[in-house]
Parts: sequence; C-alpha cells; structure tokens
Amino acid sequence: MPAYRLPSPYDRPPLRRRASGFALALGVNLGLLLILLTLGVIPLPERNPSRTLVVDFIPESHARAQAVRTAAARPHKPVPKPPPIVLPVKPTITPPPQARPDKPKPWIEMSSSEMAAADVRNLPKGDSSEGDSEEVGRGPHGEVLYAADWAREPTSAEISGYWPRNAPSGWGLVACKTIAGNRVDDCIELEQSPLGSHFATAVRQMAWQFHVKPPRKGGHALVGSWVRILLEVNQRDE
Repeated sequence: MPAYRLPSPYDRPPLRRRASGFALALGVNLGLLLILLTLGVIPLPERNPSRTLVVDFIPESHARAQAVRTAAARPHKPVPKPPPIVLPVKPTITPPPQARPDKPKPWIEMSSSEMAAADVRNLPKGDSSEGDSEEVGRGPHGEVLYAADWAREPTSAEISGYWPRNAPSGWGLVACKTIAGNRVDDCIELEQSPLGSHFATAVRQMAWQFHVKPPRKGGHALVGSWVRILLEVNQRDE
C-alpha cells in the first residue's frame, strides 16, 4: 500500500531554496534598520522644571568645624621679628672739617661793635618831607597843583618869538602837565597881568620849550603831575 509523504523544502529545487533564504535575511535586516531609524525620531518626554525650594540646614557645629578645618589647611606664614634696637653706649658728634688755613674765607669777620655800627636800622632817619614841592592849588581835573621848579630858565630868544611887541611889563600864569625829560605838555591859561595883554596865551604857546623839574613828594619825582608856571617880563630890563 503506497504511503503519502508531506512535501519537504529539500524537495524543492536548489535555486528556489536559495531565493527564499535570501529574501528572509533581507527582510530581517530591513526590519532592524527601520527600528534603528525610528529610535531617533521618537521625541523623549519633556520634563517639567521643578520649582521646589530645597533648604539645607547645616548644623552650627558642622559649619564651625568646617571653618576650623579650612583655617588649619592654610599655610601659616611666620611673622618676622623686628630687628633689635641697639643704642650707642657713648653717642658722639663728629665735628665738621675745618677749613684749610691757606684758603680765604668767603666772609669778613667783624666784632660785635662793628656789626652794630653797620646795622642799617641804627642809621639816622632823614625827614621824608624834606625837599617836597609846594602845593599851590588844584589842576584842571582836581589834581594837586605844585609850584614849578625850573631846570633851566627860558632865554630871551625863546621868549621874544612869542611875547607881544611893544607890550608893557607884565606876567602870564599857566598850568602844565609834566612829562619825561623835564618837559611839560597840555598847558592851560590861568591868569595874566595886565588884563587883555594876552601874556598867558604867549606863555602857553612857548611852554613846549620850557625845562621844568617834576614835583617831588617823599623823595620821589612825580612825573605826570601838574605844575603852575609863572613867567614875568620887564620890558625895561631888555
């Protein structure tokens, strides 16, 4: 009696067995590759940040022990001792070197009496008002007016060119401002005699050639001050 047997893979042709095994291996590899690729795509679940306040209570003894250990771990620097102070037994002062006898001294030796005689404070003081010019009034702007002191009196030639001809004897009075070089400027007419003789005008016009000293006050020349100049002419003396 013939027996019935199930078909076996080995009954297949060799080419079909190889193709099915290659397909199975390829399918397994593709499945593994797909699993590996999907691992990086799936996002991890987000973790919400915790807002819980955590307070760590350290015992005081523990903190003090930690501070002691930290201080002990630090290297200690030795404190330098100050140098000892040594006082001299017999302090001495070295005298300055004496000058050589052959070298001249830069000063003059004087006795106490000679020093007192040479002191300028012991010299007699002169009168500061000696030689001061006389004040005779006020200038055109309220300045002090001093009496003029001739450095050189004007000559007849200097006067004759300005004095009126055939005029009687008389005088003219002017006020002038002193300038450097014993000269005067800015003269103004004050008085004259006789009246209407124009003598003050003549004196004012010829004053540019006058030589007048500036007034003095306290031993100083006051250049720029005002002086009063009086010029008298006697026709009988000419």
